[in-house]
Amino acid sequence: MPQRWNHNTHYHRLVLDAVPRGATSALDIGCGEGVLARELAEHVDRVVGIDLDQPSIDLARAAGGGVDYVLGDALTYPLDSADVVASVATLHHVDARVGLRRFAELVRPGGRLVVVGLARIDGLRDAPRELAAATVNAVQTRRRGYWEHSAPTVWPPPETYGSMRAIVADELPGARFRRHLYWRWSLVWERPA
Repeated sequence: MPQRWNHNTHYHRLVLDAVPRGATSALDIGCGEGVLARELAEHVDRVVGIDLDQPSIDLARAAGGGVDYVLGDALTYPLDSADVVASVATLHHVDARVGLRRFAELVRPGGRLVVVGLARIDGLRDAPRELAAATVNAVQTRRRGYWEHSAPTVWPPPETYGSMRAIVADELPGARFRRHLYWRWSLVWERPA
């Protein structure tokens, strides 16, 4: 399968680099067609991908890759905890506080939560960053193409970058929050052992 690239897959490396040494299990929340879940399966023994969208789960299952795919709501489905819990472009589909609490509950002691999310700009002060993102996006899209996933989308995201930074600080003290190009932010949080 040719390399699929879009604003979400661009940050899969960030997730993979955050997998704790010795991790044996991973959970991909909002796995969509399972691209990240299959990449995680190259690094850990057991991967579960969960998504609410039946067509996306069907595509993920058809692609295989040794991942257990679950059709369900990660906020309520009875999931086992994992050494790494990852979520890319999913949190803005739910209440951010509720989602972060649930995602953190699913991390085993000593494990990591890695989230790549979307947010709205905070106003004119973000104009230079937005211009840079649009410029880099145009170059990368021309060079690499752009894979449009089949999963449902939510736009605009309900939270701004500033409000997300505050929510992360409130809900996950000690988490590293960073803004990125391509209209994304990330957090990495380690559950105390």
